[in-house]
Amino acid sequence: MSFDGIVTRAVVRSLQDFVGGRVAKIYQPTATDLIFHLRSRSARGKLLVSINAAFARLHLTRLIEGNPQEPPMFCMLLRKHLEGSVIDAIEQVGFERIVHIDFRTRNELGDLSEKQLIIELMGRHSNVILIDKESGRIIDSMKHLTAAVNRYRTVLPGETYVSPPDQGKLNPLDLSEKDLLSHIEWNAGRIDRQIVGATLGFSPLIGSEILHRAGLPHQEAIVRAFQTVQTAIRNDDYHPNIIYGKNGKDECHVIELTHLQGKKEEFPSVNDMLDHFYAVKAETDAVKQKAGDLGHFIALELKKNKVKLKKLDKTLKDADNADTYRLYGELLTANMHRFRRGDRSVAAINYYDENQGIVTIPLNPNRTPSENAQAWFKKYSKAKTAKRIVRQQIGQTKEEVAYFDILMQQVESASLKDIGEIREELEEGGYLRKKRSDRGKKKKTRPEIDQYFSSDGTAILVGKNNKQNDYLTTKVGGREETWLHAKNIPGSHVVIRSENPGEGTLAEAAALAAFFSRSRLGSRVPVDYTKVKFVKKPSGAKPGFVIYTDQKTLYVTPDESLVLKLRKKPEAHAPGR
Repeated sequence: MSFDGIVTRAVVRSLQDFVGGRVAKIYQPTATDLIFHLRSRSARGKLLVSINAAFARLHLTRLIEGNPQEPPMFCMLLRKHLEGSVIDAIEQVGFERIVHIDFRTRNELGDLSEKQLIIELMGRHSNVILIDKESGRIIDSMKHLTAAVNRYRTVLPGETYVSPPDQGKLNPLDLSEKDLLSHIEWNAGRIDRQIVGATLGFSPLIGSEILHRAGLPHQEAIVRAFQTVQTAIRNDDYHPNIIYGKNGKDECHVIELTHLQGKKEEFPSVNDMLDHFYAVKAETDAVKQKAGDLGHFIALELKKNKVKLKKLDKTLKDADNADTYRLYGELLTANMHRFRRGDRSVAAINYYDENQGIVTIPLNPNRTPSENAQAWFKKYSKAKTAKRIVRQQIGQTKEEVAYFDILMQQVESASLKDIGEIREELEEGGYLRKKRSDRGKKKKTRPEIDQYFSSDGTAILVGKNNKQNDYLTTKVGGREETWLHAKNIPGSHVVIRSENPGEGTLAEAAALAAFFSRSRLGSRVPVDYTKVKFVKKPSGAKPGFVIYTDQKTLYVTPDESLVLKLRKKPEAHAPGR
């Protein structure tokens, strides 16, 4: 667990510049996330509060979130009570993952009114609760808890707020050497878990770190390692860092993680670390939930077309016997006198063969000689027609397989806004019915293209679905600008907004093209690049399909940390065209 009581303390300490400031705007981009625009004399920022079951957290963010056209009810309620209010205090409850933010505002009558926002970050039990500070009564919450769900406390409008139950753990800042040793059963093993079980705000990650720093699990070493971490917390001596492990098993913390193996990246603040760490993970989780049915539909269509392709290949092989059927018909016509109704086969000389070999022709005993000959001619005619039609169908089915293969890759790497465009594309193509709620709504005519910035400040545009790819390549990209795509692999169209990009920019753009492709987890991925003017969309081609010439190829290895770095707009450079 990366977001524990220690990280919560570091975040709360970093937010103290906003005490005395005001809440400018409030948004709720998803069912689990809130964004507060905060302003004070010394600071401005966007505070993200998420009660996502897997990624509950609180930190300042720089990411731009898409907001629904109609704000949810809880968002509207927060706007009513908190927008324009003054922030009186931001405090952590002990070392718990619970934060209280006190607000001072005036009601409709102009009287002073004090509200408190309680943020409980406890995995699937996370919640955001707004209470009237004077009465302690709940105004509303993101999640309602009835007595049937939680016997200990009820979280409903009008009820008195009750804090989560005390865990009976000790505050790490008050924990003495004697206290620590008294809570450890040295013969029971799993010292790290025992430390976590006794200490408030400590996650298993920190328990493992203390055990690693101790080296040997004896009392003196454990106490010394614990006190090192304790001193760092007491002095706010934090070292925000992320360790990128194998298979996406990354971890982050404000305490340096020396016990983990992997690439390490350090950050200037806890907010930068958390924003970086959760940027892809939280979005991927949200996309999975929203795109579940869509991904299932695309997978079924892909499977269905692959099965159809196998059947068509078999039909084509059967149709290849058309010349044999014609030969049987002609030889039967020439040998009518040699067989009669009731015969099951006839041996005839093949006059078309130089060696004039004998051909045994199967017969239907219930048919006359003439009917048998006509039956083979009819079979020949059907096979000949089928051969032409089946080849046509094979070509169309291969296009469908390639199309749904591309869509599957796009769903896997899509953002929330991309999912809507992919669904819209399938509706326009007749693959999906339009939802009733969507009928009559005015759709956006221009797709939103994601923008990244290379190390030298050059803008790089990336299409994340077929609509964006078509728009980027045929409408946005300048003729002399550079276009990139993973070679022979489903992936994004990428355009560098420069006619002569440097080698570094070209390599970074190629890394983006490789990352947003089917080979995201690969190494030395081939990426083609050429001028936009050499990229053409054939008439009648599927969305996102293009052909190109005059290309060169780069080999790059996708890197998630590089993608996140390029996602941020450099302050030292102006954006590209």
